[in-house]
Amino acid sequence: MTIQEIQAYLTEFFDSVELVGSGKGEISAPAKIESAGAGEVSFIANEKYLRFLDETKASLVIVHRSVNVADFAEGRSFLKVADPYTAFVFVLKKFSLPRTIAAPGIAPTAVIGEGAVMGEGVTVGQYAVVGDRCRIGAGSIIGPHAVIMHDVEIGEGCTIFPHVVCYDGTRIGRRVVIHAGSVIGADGFGFAPQADGSYVKIPQMGIVEIGDDAEIGANATIDRATMGSTVIGKGVKVDNLVQVAHNCRIGEHTVIAAQAGISGSVIMGRQCMIGGQAGFAGHLELADRTSVAAQAGVSKSFLEPGTALRGYPAQPMRDQLRHEAMLRHLGSMKDRLDELEQRLLKQPHGA
Repeated sequence: MTIQEIQAYLTEFFDSVELVGSGKGEISAPAKIESAGAGEVSFIANEKYLRFLDETKASLVIVHRSVNVADFAEGRSFLKVADPYTAFVFVLKKFSLPRTIAAPGIAPTAVIGEGAVMGEGVTVGQYAVVGDRCRIGAGSIIGPHAVIMHDVEIGEGCTIFPHVVCYDGTRIGRRVVIHAGSVIGADGFGFAPQADGSYVKIPQMGIVEIGDDAEIGANATIDRATMGSTVIGKGVKVDNLVQVAHNCRIGEHTVIAAQAGISGSVIMGRQCMIGGQAGFAGHLELADRTSVAAQAGVSKSFLEPGTALRGYPAQPMRDQLRHEAMLRHLGSMKDRLDELEQRLLKQPHGA
């Protein structure tokens, strides 16, 4: 693409895309600002990377509209936008090539169950299994060795990568992406303790429902409900190695980073942000737009929208930072207490 074509393309998404520099030349690929060369496009969205403005060899750099680039424009071009990070995402989309997961059509080694209904243009890869009475929407791709058990519904335009397993009854919306190795709809962890110390398994009779435009990372696990549904809302993004237990409800456009563990019956609001390795006790509720820092341990509900949580046990960030500061001074506080104790012991009796 020429630089002018990229500018015109970005005006579809931004009210203002200002070109600074000559605007001449073609762009062949995107690249990181540190390593970009001639003919490549990069971006700066964080102030700490502004130092690369003088060093980068990129032919085109996307920056925030507040950045003064006049001193760097000789021999280079800049596009100034309100959100350079998102602008670069759109550029990446333009340059990215579609992945080839499986050859178009139904592979000869695929197994298709009785009563399965395939929409127009469905692809099923080598050795994949589609169970009885499944419904696969138009244009969806089932990767090699994926297993779609009985009575599963998958909407239009979905991508199911190799070795995914969708247990019976799973409902998946449109344009959902599920990455390799994930298991959707396994039994929830439900066992009734007995007087003799043994456990009786609680039948897991529900299903998993995943909304439109959700994305599930590699080796994630989302358990079916005991009764009813475990619900992953529209636009939710789940990272690799995340566990979502039975009967959870994850609100629309929530993002959950790697290795987070969410216990049963947690209700999470819309647009929450969950950091890596965060853990959640069961049967709690988080309001919309709650953010949870990495490795936080959430042990109770937080119902105020927009709360930022941190620490173990998780607390509102201001409280947790204050407590953390107090902990850092415990050593000196103990020294002072010891000194006061010694001074008191040296006081004459009756003084």
